[in-house]
Amino acid sequence: MRLRIVIAAILVLGVWGSAGRLAAQRGGQTTDKPNVVLIMMDDLGYGDIGSYGVSDAKTPNLDRLAREGVRLTDAYANGAVCTPTRTALISGRYQQRVGLEWALGATPGDEERGLPVTGTSLPALLKKNGYVTGLVGKWHLGARPQFWPNAHGFDEFFGFLGGAHDYYRHQGADGSPDLYENTRPVQTATTYLTDEITQRASRFIDRHAAEPFFIEVAYNAVHWPFQPPDMAASDPRRDTPLVQMPDDALPATRRDYVRMLERADQGVGTILAALERNSVAQNTLVIFTNDNGGEWLSRNAPLYHRKATLWEGGIRVPLILRWPGHLPRGKTSEQVAITMDLSASILAATGTALPAGYRPEGMNILPGLAGQAPVAERQLFWRIVRPERRQKAVRSGRWKMLVDGGLYLLFDLNDDPGERHDLAAQHTDLVVKLKALLAEWEKDVDQKTPSQ
Repeated sequence: MRLRIVIAAILVLGVWGSAGRLAAQRGGQTTDKPNVVLIMMDDLGYGDIGSYGVSDAKTPNLDRLAREGVRLTDAYANGAVCTPTRTALISGRYQQRVGLEWALGATPGDEERGLPVTGTSLPALLKKNGYVTGLVGKWHLGARPQFWPNAHGFDEFFGFLGGAHDYYRHQGADGSPDLYENTRPVQTATTYLTDEITQRASRFIDRHAAEPFFIEVAYNAVHWPFQPPDMAASDPRRDTPLVQMPDDALPATRRDYVRMLERADQGVGTILAALERNSVAQNTLVIFTNDNGGEWLSRNAPLYHRKATLWEGGIRVPLILRWPGHLPRGKTSEQVAITMDLSASILAATGTALPAGYRPEGMNILPGLAGQAPVAERQLFWRIVRPERRQKAVRSGRWKMLVDGGLYLLFDLNDDPGERHDLAAQHTDLVVKLKALLAEWEKDVDQKTPSQ
């Protein structure tokens, strides 16, 4: 069964790539290859966007993307924290295969670890296909130069290497500067980092509008420190520690968080305007998502719990795709998706050839979103193995089994996305089946010589 699914996904990927190349030439470019703009926010709550139900924040540009594209209700991050999800995006495969299952920097020795260079990363494959590739914003996949973005195929990089970043002082977790242009440490004239990321992304589009391009815009908003824009130099919130929690002496507020979110939404509007200014919007696939569930100031409704857990609030994320002429406008899809699906979908949309031996584990979701293929039932897996938390989860169709501290919990996510009604007692046979699937997946991803 698994082999048939893989073969079918590869065939659909190739068919979609061919169709995309035939229909592309609409904007200011002479190439038929579509551009790709992938925007990833950090620690955003599932319900923090207007189209996902927020009422105390204004997100007109993200809401515009939803009106002009497809909004997914059942999309997931590969991990419950940032590094695992970003690993899956760049590699196109489960992060467990390279041992990056938790946020780098949380464990002694992490300064020596990072995502190995394979030549089959998403940017490397796109670069081989004639794309100019750029990353603006957060990396968090290794602090050593051999793990940096340029080594993985990004032609241009501006951003920071660590997991969190002071929005004004541009410092990392240890208080040292952590801002780079390619491999060179830099300082910027723009005070607020969200604005700098936006401006850099917009200028990348201006420079490369005449050639096919891929840019990942990795905002650190709305990750702590919860420093809103336009703070006065004397504002004590500018001197808060990088890590902020509800028990701090000067706790952050939801209003601070909302201002950070709204400034990032403005940045999305600026990026969309750059596409239009350069007459390439019609030939550009725009993807918006988040790296994991929301933090303690986030709105994760109607889901339970938050970041760093495998409850739905820790891994289900907003996902919106817009591609004029290829994807319908204003559609809501219940297709189950995961971060590494974006890698497979981008490779398919751009007609990028896959090297022999490289097998992405994500699925090209574009045909299904376009109505050219039925909604696919998925089997997806997650794992947290930490001293403070041990959780595993599998989603199979409408069912999700969560193993939390040795307890087996079963939820029907179609009827109970908030995971309030444990049905393990009523479906013990399903628990046994899902437990076996989870064990099989773990055995596969934990191989010392993982399958390609």
